Amino acid sequence: MLRSALAFALFVFPITALAETNLLMAEEHGCVWCERWDEEISHIYPKTAEGEAAPLRRFDLHKGTPEDIVLARPVHYTPTFILVQDGKEIDRLEGYPGEDFFWALLAMMLDRANIPFEAQS
Repeated sequence: MLRSALAFALFVFPITALAETNLLMAEEHGCVWCERWDEEISHIYPKTAEGEAAPLRRFDLHKGTPEDIVLARPVHYTPTFILVQDGKEIDRLEGYPGEDFFWALLAMMLDRANIPFEAQS
């Protein structure tokens, strides 16, 4: 009975839905591109499908990566946006290319990771 319940749950809820997904933002004091992202995106990000699919989690570049995260390589630039699933980096965007390009590039990252969402229009 337990096996059939588990099999049903995996069928109804895909593995990606069970995974914990976040978008990490590496930032640093004085980063003008971080400030621009804050002005243009930060207030709407949590209200979007992308923000629901990959909630934002910030960290200071100079204080180090959060202990529960494994990166594919070190972060050298701010802002760097790192898509993380179950504590492991699966994709990244270095820099902030402006509002329009940010949404398109983030959508590509989520698509490559098979993370379901409805893109911004």
